[in-house]
Amino acid sequence: MLDKFRFLGALLFALTLSDVAVAANPQVAIRTSAGEIVVELYPDKAPRSVENFLQYVREGFYSGTVFHRVIGNFMIQGGGFTADFYKGVPGFGQKKTRASIPNEARNGLKNDRGWLAMARTSDPDSATAQFFINVVDNAGLNHPQPDGHGYAVFAKVVRGMEVVDAIRARPTVIKGPFRDVPAEPVLIESASVVAQP
Repeated sequence: MLDKFRFLGALLFALTLSDVAVAANPQVAIRTSAGEIVVELYPDKAPRSVENFLQYVREGFYSGTVFHRVIGNFMIQGGGFTADFYKGVPGFGQKKTRASIPNEARNGLKNDRGWLAMARTSDPDSATAQFFINVVDNAGLNHPQPDGHGYAVFAKVVRGMEVVDAIRARPTVIKGPFRDVPAEPVLIESASVVAQP
């Protein structure tokens, strides 16, 4: 009888480990000049967006980029421009990206506070490297809002929301044709994978 309980206990433990392994998602640490933000990615919901983001992370693309758009009651956006962006010339400091990816906004994830989505233009399938972190619940960005397509959510902040809030509180200015630019640059010093299933 004791052996039977040991067997069942071992089986239950193995199943628990199996569930943990299956449930594990990649995590990325985004080290900024304002502190560190750790995000968890959801490849089961947004496979192309996650694969795209991880490729940029592994290439070191985000190192030296800035959060170039900060709207305190909306979101903070970054990942596409270097600090040269602050010279205020259109296109200056913009990093060359890979091809755009299809919009995955129909995945059920919501643009709620602390969740990351891919930035895009009016073309729903134009997302490349830029992303934004929602600092409030932005239901108006969920599929099919605001233009019939929505913005694809692919990750959430699991540590460092106080850093996000510190960035959102930064005073902003107009730089050339750009609005909502932090008066002092908020640099992404590095982005690295810290947990991988």
